[in-house]
Amino acid sequence: MPRTADHRERRHQIAAAVCELISHHGLDAVTVARTAATAGISVGLVQHYFRTKDDMLLHAFQQVTTQIRDRVNAHVQAGTRHRRPIADILAEAMTELLPLDGLRRTEFRVTRAFAGRTLDVPALAEVDVRTARALHDDLAQAIHNGKECGEVAEDLDPRPAAVRLAAVTEGLAVQVYRTPETADEPLATSIIRSELATVFTGECHQYT
Repeated sequence: MPRTADHRERRHQIAAAVCELISHHGLDAVTVARTAATAGISVGLVQHYFRTKDDMLLHAFQQVTTQIRDRVNAHVQAGTRHRRPIADILAEAMTELLPLDGLRRTEFRVTRAFAGRTLDVPALAEVDVRTARALHDDLAQAIHNGKECGEVAEDLDPRPAAVRLAAVTEGLAVQVYRTPETADEPLATSIIRSELATVFTGECHQYT
């Protein structure tokens, strides 16, 4: 019997093919047959793992959002391990949401394509909403932690500040994708840092 890891890898392979099709040809180009051809497997095998096209799209959307979140979490874990200020950790983590290289441009195009389909597919809308809420929650928690270590003023409300940071990052991502001349990582990072500086106005005393 195939191992669970084999099933997981096959589903990952199919989702990657879906994302490749969307990135190069748009969401309307995705069919079971084209996905199978792109993945180099049979139509029957795709249908074995995904009963419908919407099931396949849902898994692809979840996979993209998960891989972005995994990279963000890696920055947070590394920054915490090296005892860096929260603002510095967030500055690096938030650049993972910007389409600054081939991989992130592909992810941005895919997530934007799915965002349009969320208007008609509740399951996709649920993933979209859950992803946005998770970002807001993570930012709010980071700001709350900043208050405890001295980086954030004690009277600052974390939730509105988190929403603003998320909105700025989302808007910057659109600008970077739309105008390639702005796809400069140092420039984008400096914009993120400037916005973070309005929230993280103090110095970190956590490690002293």
